[in-house]
Amino acid sequence: MKTTKLTLAIGLAALMMSCNAPAETKERSSVFEPKEEIKGLVEDVLTKEQQDALTPDAVIASFKNGNERFLNNDLTARDHSAQVRKSTLAQFPKAIVLSCVDSRVPVEDVFDRGIGDIFVARVAGNFVNEDILGSMEFACKVSGSKVILVMGHEHCGAVKAAVDNVELGNITAMLAKIRPAVLSLEYDGDKTSKNEEFVHMACESNVKNTMNEIRKQSPILKEMEDNGEIKIVGAVYDMDSGKVEFL
Repeated sequence: MKTTKLTLAIGLAALMMSCNAPAETKERSSVFEPKEEIKGLVEDVLTKEQQDALTPDAVIASFKNGNERFLNNDLTARDHSAQVRKSTLAQFPKAIVLSCVDSRVPVEDVFDRGIGDIFVARVAGNFVNEDILGSMEFACKVSGSKVILVMGHEHCGAVKAAVDNVELGNITAMLAKIRPAVLSLEYDGDKTSKNEEFVHMACESNVKNTMNEIRKQSPILKEMEDNGEIKIVGAVYDMDSGKVEFL
C-alpha cells in the first residue's frame, strides 16, 4: 500500500512540474517556422518548341551568360524535383558538352544549367572515341541539340600525363588519344608538365584536335555543321577563376 502511494506521489509531482514549465519554452516548441520562399524559382524544362526555336549562336550566348552568373555566384534558383517530374517522359537539351572527368569542373553549374538543359559526356582529357561520337550523334541528330562544346580545363592531369608520355595500364591507351595534340605543338622551351605555359598550349591544342576529330570521324555531325544546323565549338575552363574562355 505504501509503495502504491509513493508511486502515485512521484507521478503527480512529475505531472505538476511539466504543467508548470515556463510559458516561453512551451511557446518555442509549438511555433512552426515556415521555409523562406524562394523568388524566381524555375520549375519548367526545355520543350520541343523552345528547342526548335533556338539557334546555335543563341545557345552559345546563353552559355556565356550562364558562366557570368556562375562567376558572380548568382546561379538560378531551380525546383529540381519539379524539373525531374516534368522531364520524365521526354528531353530536349540545347547542347552536348564534352568535358574532362575532373571533379573540380561542375559542368551544369559552370553554365548555370538545370535538369533537361544539356547532355554531358565526360572522359579524362576530353577526347572522342566511338562511344562519345555516338552519344554526340544521338544528342544532335536524334534529340535536336544545337551545339557541341568541347571543354578542356587548366591543370588537367590527363593532359599533363600526355605531355610526360606516362605509361600505366589502360591509361597508356587513353593518353595515346591526347598525345597527337601534344606532338603537333611547335615550342622551343621545356616540354614537360612542369612548364605551365606548355601545358596550357597542350590543353588548347587537345580541344582543337578533338573538334577536328569529331568532324573527321562523324560524317553525320560534319554535315549538320556544314548545313548550319549545329556548331562545334571549343573552350577552356579556368580552374583559378571559374571563367570559361571560348576558343
